[in-house]
Amino acid sequence: MDKKKVLIVTQEMKPYTALSQISEIARRLPQYVQENGMEIRVLMPRYGTINERRHRLHEVVRLSGMNIIVDDDDFPLIIKVASLPGARMQVYFLDNEDFFKRKSVFENDKGEPFKDNPDRMVFFCKGVIETVKKFGWAPNIVHTHGWMTSLIPLYLKTAYKNEPIFKNATVVHSLYDNSMESTFGSQFLAKASINNLEASDLDAFKEGDKVVLDKGAAAFADAIVCGSQELSGDVTKVLEGLDKPILEFKSEEEYLASTVEFYNTLLEEEVEQ
Repeated sequence: MDKKKVLIVTQEMKPYTALSQISEIARRLPQYVQENGMEIRVLMPRYGTINERRHRLHEVVRLSGMNIIVDDDDFPLIIKVASLPGARMQVYFLDNEDFFKRKSVFENDKGEPFKDNPDRMVFFCKGVIETVKKFGWAPNIVHTHGWMTSLIPLYLKTAYKNEPIFKNATVVHSLYDNSMESTFGSQFLAKASINNLEASDLDAFKEGDKVVLDKGAAAFADAIVCGSQELSGDVTKVLEGLDKPILEFKSEEEYLASTVEFYNTLLEEEVEQ
């Protein structure tokens, strides 16, 4: 029997970024999934804070060289890879000088979110999908972690819905109590409208005049995981009346096994349909 394939896309990961709930989960979950008989690929941004020499990143020339269009501008996409210490697993990093060279992750030295976070997010989400296409590796599960990944469910269900490599993919989005959308204005909807999408295709990301990234991601994902025990009011509202499988928050001891069980249930349901 073929191994099931799980693609994990995360905005943070230990030991490459500062310790956070997402970076901890993104470190432990892929290894656990792999140890439980599934094939795994992990993609994340290559922030300027990541020490390439210490972590032994090197460019994957066969995957690099694409250009990703963001807001009518072309940005080269460089793919790097590193072996995760203590695990038989590789992590792929998406790099671009304009978006990721800076020496902090999401905010400037005054603690203000970068103004181009929406552009960085569009570049990353589109770049992830194009990179997986280049892998020629068809995932059964796509699991996204963090606000920076929240356009991926939308893109897979709209702009890339006829892409053969994602035809059988079940999209899972984890909700966490962390977001940067307070600085996202209406221009975000136009920027995120890639390929043939219209700004109106992103209506699910709006709550009145506000942008709520998790609301949009939850609308297009096939299933939801509650990654944080405490979720913001906007995110809690997203879960109310949502008619799709939801894995409620689990303690650290239960999280890994519960998530793999959740994957298996989703894959069984896929087979039955």
